[in-house]
Amino acid sequence: MPMSCSEEEKFDLSPESDTVELLATKDQSFCHRLQHDMYFLTSNSRLNEQVVDKIILQLNRVYPQILTNAEAEKFRNPKASLHTRLSDLIKHLQKKGDRHCQEFYRALQINAEQLYNDLPSRKILSPVFFLACFSVAAGFALFWYCCNSDTKVVGRARRILGFSPIIIGRHVRNICMLYLEDISRD
Repeated sequence: MPMSCSEEEKFDLSPESDTVELLATKDQSFCHRLQHDMYFLTSNSRLNEQVVDKIILQLNRVYPQILTNAEAEKFRNPKASLHTRLSDLIKHLQKKGDRHCQEFYRALQINAEQLYNDLPSRKILSPVFFLACFSVAAGFALFWYCCNSDTKVVGRARRILGFSPIIIGRHVRNICMLYLEDISRD
């Protein structure tokens, strides 16, 4: 019996599923990600009729079959509004479990890659961001240290900054050097 979104489900990823980069963390299952992305997906007509139909057909026809024929017909019903059908589909997948939500993300990536890349749950800060923050913090610490009136400190700091293009970006290093030159003139 499939587990719902509130239950924890563990499964092995097949080699085919490894080809799709899905960023589910330990604390955030695919169901929770889908719940978080639901408003984004259903607002402002981000998905058109054709894309939703392609996603539903993929979930119905491609292994592993996520939707039965009756479920696919229900979600492809042209009498219901697109917003209603998409909301119902997402809720249905969340009730079925994490694996079904993961397959929805796979279908979304295949059929609407740009939208998939813009999902709020995919906006994860990269390691470069943290490195940049660390560099700024180290720069401020260096400035604070260099504000000492001792000119020996400024000279040492200039030598360290001169050899640190890898640690600190070139533009930041140039600004630091200019600041240190101004301090040494005073």
